[in-house]
Amino acid sequence: MRLFRSRSAGAWWLYAARRLLAALPILLGVTIFSFVLMRMLPGDPGSYFISGPNAGPAEIQALREHLGLDRSLPEQMLIYGRELLRGELGYSLGSGQPVARDLWIRLPASLELTTVALLLALLISLPLGVAAALRPHSWIDHAARLLSTLSIAMPAFVSGILLIYLFYSKAGWVPAPAGRIDLFIGEPPRITGFLLLDSLLERNAERFSAALAQMILPAATMALFALGPITRITRAGMLASLGSDYIRAARALGLPQSRVVYGYALRNALIPVVTTLGVVISYMLGANVLVEKVFAWPGIGSYALDAAITNDYAPVQGFILIVALLYVLLNLAIDLLYGLIDPRMIDSGTGAP
Repeated sequence: MRLFRSRSAGAWWLYAARRLLAALPILLGVTIFSFVLMRMLPGDPGSYFISGPNAGPAEIQALREHLGLDRSLPEQMLIYGRELLRGELGYSLGSGQPVARDLWIRLPASLELTTVALLLALLISLPLGVAAALRPHSWIDHAARLLSTLSIAMPAFVSGILLIYLFYSKAGWVPAPAGRIDLFIGEPPRITGFLLLDSLLERNAERFSAALAQMILPAATMALFALGPITRITRAGMLASLGSDYIRAARALGLPQSRVVYGYALRNALIPVVTTLGVVISYMLGANVLVEKVFAWPGIGSYALDAAITNDYAPVQGFILIVALLYVLLNLAIDLLYGLIDPRMIDSGTGAP
């Protein structure tokens, strides 16, 4: 961990602070864009939520005044900005709760799904990419390229529906895609919000098994979405590293094959893999919306989609802001991973190559 020694530790903190400061204009731009975009979309929250025989123009206008929609766009933006500075994201007309509370409750579900899917994709794609590079033009290489092509070509919601049809409807190997855990078993006491982790902390094997069973299909769908790019970049990076002069020199010195492949070639191939990883995770955060809807997963993606259908402005704006913040933190973490692979990048302040 040379990154955290002496001068490198100071460079790490300085680089992190600079990146966070540089991200502030991005977050401001995303906030303004989402605010204006929601008000440009057709439809009116007042007309949607005020319905029934007693609803009329007066009731709709009263709701619009309550939401501040009767004011000019700059005035609405200033009011929204003051609320953000106080840490408030507004109220959801659908749930009747503060948006910040709704997102806080649902965010662990989305993060848990994305984390498990990413780990599953890495466990498959990294060994597959290395094996394909070590045996080019073999059946492993052809299988890896075919799987990568299918992964990239097939939309996430299509693969999700296909997996439900095969493994739930036909085979019956997994439970119904209806949330994070069986309703008859119930969720564990909320500690982290991650059901798998909370079940382990509770030492409840039944709840852990139930949560894991519900996780299989949505996590596999997200993993298939991420599998292709990571496998391709791993294979390409390994092929480039294995053809380098330093690898030929290491083999000429008689170093063990495992050390040459994993100690030298793979470590240098990880830099483009880490770069791709940042892009893949960013796309996974967006794909969460459709996957959560297909599997009735109670995350922030399905929450935002339901709000967008009903023209509920505040939840959609809060979702976009949270995803933008996660994107900024993710890219910062990816850049710092470069320092673990090659500390010179952080010391020079360049970050990504």
